[in-house]
Amino acid sequence: MDELGAALGPDQAEVGRIFREESGRCVAALIRLFGDIDIAEDAVQEAFAVALAKWPGDGLPPNPGGWLTTTARNRAIDRLRRESRGRELLREAAVLSSDEHDPGGAEETDTVEDDRLRLIFTCCHPALSTEAQVALTLRLLGGLSTRDVARSFLVAEQTMAVRLVRAKRKIKAARIPYRVPADHELPDRLRPVLTVVYLVYTAGLDGPAEPGLCPEAIRLARILATLMPDEPEVAGLLALLLLTESRRASRTRQDGTLVLLADQDRTRWDRALIAEGQGIVRSCISRNQPGPYQLQAAVNAVHADAPTAGQTEWPQILTLYDQLLAIAPTPVVALNRAIAVGEVYGPAAALALVEELDLDNYHRFHATRADLLRRVGRDGEAADAYHRAAEMAPTDAERDFLQRGGRAARGSQA
Repeated sequence: MDELGAALGPDQAEVGRIFREESGRCVAALIRLFGDIDIAEDAVQEAFAVALAKWPGDGLPPNPGGWLTTTARNRAIDRLRRESRGRELLREAAVLSSDEHDPGGAEETDTVEDDRLRLIFTCCHPALSTEAQVALTLRLLGGLSTRDVARSFLVAEQTMAVRLVRAKRKIKAARIPYRVPADHELPDRLRPVLTVVYLVYTAGLDGPAEPGLCPEAIRLARILATLMPDEPEVAGLLALLLLTESRRASRTRQDGTLVLLADQDRTRWDRALIAEGQGIVRSCISRNQPGPYQLQAAVNAVHADAPTAGQTEWPQILTLYDQLLAIAPTPVVALNRAIAVGEVYGPAAALALVEELDLDNYHRFHATRADLLRRVGRDGEAADAYHRAAEMAPTDAERDFLQRGGRAARGSQA
């Protein structure tokens, strides 16, 4: 390979980014072909290793996702041909390998019932616990590492690794089918699927290394909305993601530092996404079947309506959180409601509510508490809370923001 070709090739970080964006598609396609999760995962990991060796020197293929899928498929075929059980599986799957030497072909056109949607519903089968459903789909479809999945659930990495292995074994032992459920099965299978899509989006939002997950989650939400047009919570999730996405570009400055909602440049918000999201929210309201995602979307719609932070209709947001807490009485919802209480009734009222919550392992609890303590003049306690939040923050941007808050609170004591 000449020096120019090597210079134009991607670095390993770029290869890793592409892999994270494409791995879910590759794994889903191979599970359809071979019917085995472990074979699919192992083959895709092997293809990634080949890409790391080849792409920095050779440059990117025209279709990196297609290249990874074809290379992984051929690796799986080679492995299965060497095993008697594998040869039997190949016959059952009727996998053809006519293009083994063309690892870069185009992928099939996406349809509503595409491979990734099939994989979501396979991972979200009722035979698995809800936590296992969400974790496994994040791992297989979202391309998240076991560590990142563990962080989403606030558990140790080793604990999550064991849960993922058990979930895959259960799918295999129970012969859970790889398909989109029939119409009459869809409502019961919906809640964990929506949770998966939401967590995939938040992983992309909170992790600068996985920005491709945000549009992927929105794409999956659109597919679900097409598949289930009469399910208001599907529409609610899509609206929530669109309204959140409308602000994503304004969440950080050019130097990567975090910008709070109140301080964001609202001229940078995507008005087309806001209009689409608010239209969906209005449609949901007309159905009068409120659910958690619809109410969260409505909160975001109110924020999007405000020309400035000072013109935000906080009483309306508090009313929405009252409804949300009634149907989803979780500590995280109570924390968000307390923030709205603080805007309507003052920081002391909000702090009293926050102090009652059991969320010591959640960094946003400590960040919220720090802000409220600062606002009521308890700067020493605020500095300690900022420090605690910074220790637990999942991203450098949040960590830097919280550390600055802690230093400011310490300075106020001087």
